[in-house]
Amino acid sequence: MAGRPRILVTGFSVFPGAPVNPTEALMAELEARRPLLAHLGALRTEVLAVEYDAVPARLAALAAFAPDIAIHFGLAADAHGFRLERLARNALAPRADNAGRRPPAAAIAPGMPDLPSALPLDALHAALAARGLPVSWSQDAGGYLCNYLFYLSRAGACAGFRPPMAGFVHVPPLDEHAAAPNALPRPALVAGALEIVRVCAQSWRGGAQRPG
Repeated sequence: MAGRPRILVTGFSVFPGAPVNPTEALMAELEARRPLLAHLGALRTEVLAVEYDAVPARLAALAAFAPDIAIHFGLAADAHGFRLERLARNALAPRADNAGRRPPAAAIAPGMPDLPSALPLDALHAALAARGLPVSWSQDAGGYLCNYLFYLSRAGACAGFRPPMAGFVHVPPLDEHAAAPNALPRPALVAGALEIVRVCAQSWRGGAQRPG
């Protein structure tokens, strides 16, 4: 692997219980910096609707971009800093989305296994920690749209959408919207996301992460 990768970075819109989603704001912050990130690769940002039916269709449409790297961000109110998700679980939770759809508790893709993240997680953890940014690990991205997106992206389950390097990162609320002790200042959220993009692009160019 060499050259400039195509990098897709996604966030989510607001959803029931979360009237503000920091990952939506994060996409705007990254989009504003896109010219400054051109040396890393061709960057595309996307805010996804929190709807089970919309996510697969949007991923299929994004297949035309043919991302080499897909970095998905989502909100977790209890996250302490950047929570690196290790495992996409093949499971749905019966929780209503923005359209009111509540799927039954079931497998996302019957007969398929859980799938590990393909992001360079150890390098990401080290880089974020070196910058003094809070970072933690997780083995469970939940059963809601975050894990659903994570699994679809890793499984190549949407027509033509098969980024070789894909994974999910949860972030806490912004301190401008929540008084919680784990809330992040906006500059820290942006700095961490930029570091994640940088490390993933560097890993791609170095060939450390192989398609899986």
